[in-house]
Amino acid sequence: MMNKRFIVTGGAGFIGSALVRHLVRDLGATVLVVDKLTYAGVPESLRDVGLDPSTLASSEPRLFFRKADVCDKEAMPRAFAEFRPHAIFHLAAESHVDRSIDGPGEFIRTNVVGTANLLQAALGYWRDLPSADQCAGEPARETFRFQHISTDEVYGSLGPTGLFSETTPYSPHSPYSASKAASDHLVRAWHDTYGLPTLITNCSNNYGPYHFPEKLIPLVILNCLEGKSLPVYGKGANVRDWLYVDDHVSALCLVNERGVPGETYNVGGHNERTNLEVVQTVCRILDELRPREGGAKYEELITFVADRPGHDLRYAIDSSKLMNELGWRPSRDFDRGIRETVQWYLDNRWWWGPIHEKKYAGERLGTIKR
Repeated sequence: MMNKRFIVTGGAGFIGSALVRHLVRDLGATVLVVDKLTYAGVPESLRDVGLDPSTLASSEPRLFFRKADVCDKEAMPRAFAEFRPHAIFHLAAESHVDRSIDGPGEFIRTNVVGTANLLQAALGYWRDLPSADQCAGEPARETFRFQHISTDEVYGSLGPTGLFSETTPYSPHSPYSASKAASDHLVRAWHDTYGLPTLITNCSNNYGPYHFPEKLIPLVILNCLEGKSLPVYGKGANVRDWLYVDDHVSALCLVNERGVPGETYNVGGHNERTNLEVVQTVCRILDELRPREGGAKYEELITFVADRPGHDLRYAIDSSKLMNELGWRPSRDFDRGIRETVQWYLDNRWWWGPIHEKKYAGERLGTIKR
């Protein structure tokens, strides 16, 4: 991917920033980040690759930042025309299920309307590209890719057994998952109708450094450090398949490089845990790394709260297509990844402190209104 140019929408978010750091720092690519900088867009997450969070200017010549909304019908075509990417990674999305229940409108706007707008901008750009034999090393019609990053939540809920595959019927149960399902269908439609070379990936739950503090794992870590209660929905029996964010990023780059246009690839960590097990694991690691005064255990802070409406029981991904056809393998199991994640939060208060303390004071955002 060296010497290639990529647009990354949502590049100041959790997964997006991990992708940008990898593209710029490890692969030598040139990247234009397009991000509206809503509450979960944190430009400090790109500080390590040269971005000045206060000015959004970059000291890294291969990183550019454009504050813009994917719904903007003028800004998106202009971004394509001026930056001339070889491919686009589309990660910009509203992503918190609780927030979607409280206010679904913004999810429909960003995830559905925004994706449609971006597809149309990409289509116009792609149609005007020259063929590969006319532009060695430059963007070409044959090699351009529109890569859409989605979620396993579009498939609905699994019982105690079974895995989601790329052919699992869609059955979304929340406004968030419904909006992502709609965006997936739009991407397929632009491929089937117009020939736009698209790729879709559906991933399981991500975790790792720079994860926004309202999400389960960072929320538990930070609440433990402040001696606050650890809210767990229902009985904590809901199961998720946890994927370390850097492993997800490696899959995204592999799909972009080798994936077949029009295809979907599922990305899973193969680390199923109940929510309660996840919370308990974080508590045990912190008991070791940052013991509570007086010898009390962090698990004593666990509080069971009313369950989320329509809360899917279990998600689990079958990644065999990605593994067998493209050769992807995750590098971290959950035990290693979660320990590294806890240690990162202990070492990097500079990043999460302003978010956690000044804006949100440790509350779980998107708490269901009843």
